[in-house]
Amino acid sequence: MALRLLQHRADDGARSLILADGDQAFFLNGVTTTLELAHAAIAAGNSLAAQAEIAGRGAVVDIAAELAAGRLLAPIDHADPAHLQMTGTGLTHLGSAEGRNKMHAAAAAGEKLTDSMRMFLEGVEGGKPAAGQVGQQPEWFYKGDGSQLVGPEAALTMPAFAQDGGEEPELAGIYLIGADGTPFRLGIALANEFSDHVTERHNYLWLAHSKLRVASLGAELLIGEVPADIRGTSLIRRAGEVVWEKPFLSGEANMSHSIANLEHHHFKYDLFRRAGDVHVHFFGTATLSFSDNVQTAEGDVFEISAAPFALPLRNPLARAAAQDVAVKVL
Repeated sequence: MALRLLQHRADDGARSLILADGDQAFFLNGVTTTLELAHAAIAAGNSLAAQAEIAGRGAVVDIAAELAAGRLLAPIDHADPAHLQMTGTGLTHLGSAEGRNKMHAAAAAGEKLTDSMRMFLEGVEGGKPAAGQVGQQPEWFYKGDGSQLVGPEAALTMPAFAQDGGEEPELAGIYLIGADGTPFRLGIALANEFSDHVTERHNYLWLAHSKLRVASLGAELLIGEVPADIRGTSLIRRAGEVVWEKPFLSGEANMSHSIANLEHHHFKYDLFRRAGDVHVHFFGTATLSFSDNVQTAEGDVFEISAAPFALPLRNPLARAAAQDVAVKVL
């Protein structure tokens, strides 16, 4: 059965860690966070699953009820948000070039291939190298630090200057860097990477701007091996009615890059192997409401669900108030 870890915060602020095993879930004894369990597992040379069993299963918990009560957090966090990095890769899924290609096809009139299609095809050709070999590097982007990470049910707030707030249903890998600089994958989580697609469409070189947004993670951290074929649904509710819905595919069977190749091209940089840091790395998607000409609005609720995750990831869309930003000369 699929083992998942969930972080819980009681009404009095006390933190706990939950182990979900199939349809059952239990509080773990003597451990309060995913990060605490991961550090203990690395020190002991154990897997997360083995370390959870050492901690021992305590009281049974209804995770759906705890989600509804607002007591479930993102499945990873760090006491110092500056030591949690959020990054991602694009054009990694079969079919993912279509939506991107539409965004800047006009700008590439007269060219045989757009830059996006060229990068996508290079990934199809070389994104899944044989074991021990290095494959084609993917598109890569930075999203922010831990201050930009929100959990299930929390608002995805776009800046006042944003031209769009659009969902990106996908998987995110969660990593902890060990004391010797070794990256350890703790597991994967459902994610809404959340971007400004109107800004990106204006000029694909503005991708970096469009990605500097908050992002959300589902409550469950799936530990162990990543399923090769993950199938889910992404939808948008407006005033309680579904205004857009579409299936999405992830997992390596549906990707042009292997997860190992994406990991290599992220962690090959020394600055991403700093002991004690946490990384949330978004693996990409091929399914966007924006590609179907949907214009999101404040108050819309994004909902992403996929087995073997038992709980959906839901987040309402909000807009931040405008801020005056002025640089002063000292």
